[in-house]
Amino acid sequence: MDLNMINLEAQPKTGGAGGIILMILMYAAIFGAMYLFLIRPQKKKQKEEKKMRENLQVGDEIVTIGGIYGRVISLKEDTIVIESLSDHSKITIARWAMQANNTVHDDIPSK
Repeated sequence: MDLNMINLEAQPKTGGAGGIILMILMYAAIFGAMYLFLIRPQKKKQKEEKKMRENLQVGDEIVTIGGIYGRVISLKEDTIVIESLSDHSKITIARWAMQANNTVHDDIPSK
């Protein structure tokens, strides 16, 4: 049988406009799922951490990302001076190195 004699109509057709649209829709669905499950929660977490660092007050008990527990003694723009709870030594840390604020503040509604 000669290769030129193969019936091209018997082979399935692929591609075309329908295939491209389907591929674009699949990529859009994958990007949408990644946004909902990865990007959006991460942005929400970063927003909450920023709010926590901005609402820090002198006297708050905090935990650093290194696991050091301490009480806030002084606040500056980029640094925090804390006093360790065990031996009362003072440590200067960066604001971004604060992991959690253990002090509960009552939200006072502003008028």
